[in-house]
Amino acid sequence: MHAVDVASDQRARLLAAMATVVADRGYAATTVADVVRTAGVSRSTFYELFTSKEACFIDAYNAGVDDLLQAVRDAVRDAPSDWRAQLRAGIRAYLDRLARTDHFARVYIDEIHAAGAVALAARADALRRFADRYHASFSQARAADPSLREPDPDALLVLCAGTEQLVAERLRAGGDVRALEDVFCTCAEAVLTHHQED
Repeated sequence: MHAVDVASDQRARLLAAMATVVADRGYAATTVADVVRTAGVSRSTFYELFTSKEACFIDAYNAGVDDLLQAVRDAVRDAPSDWRAQLRAGIRAYLDRLARTDHFARVYIDEIHAAGAVALAARADALRRFADRYHASFSQARAADPSLREPDPDALLVLCAGTEQLVAERLRAGGDVRALEDVFCTCAEAVLTHHQED
């Protein structure tokens, strides 16, 4: 294996290990020693790839967000051309991903709040990326109905933050987040379908 491939593999293992350990112990209690032990790499390798525990955690969070967004994009692409069907497909993919029995949901929903200002900035960026996905749905809707009014960007952020909060509450209660599909679709359509004369 080439050196670049080895480093890429080690990095991927460390990101996965960070998510696993943080989900099990919480961000504050997680140590670099825990992460390298779980990943099966050396401490020196960790510091060749990341400057700190925080940096590794933020990269693990961002990688999970990238995967989540890609799942949404893939679902939208494979859905029928009707914008409501695409919106529902994207929301379903989002909820399906967070319902999986791996460690991303805990990192994404809970532990990102425990990792300081840089982590909160990463979360804010993620919310804006999801708001952009809702805006893409709006663009599809307005192509079908030109009388629709451009949604306020802050309203899209409220939509994203509100859905994330409801997912958090459902996960903490041990419920199935996939049951939220209908309410998420209803809320999204309400934000996206105001007309110019409203």
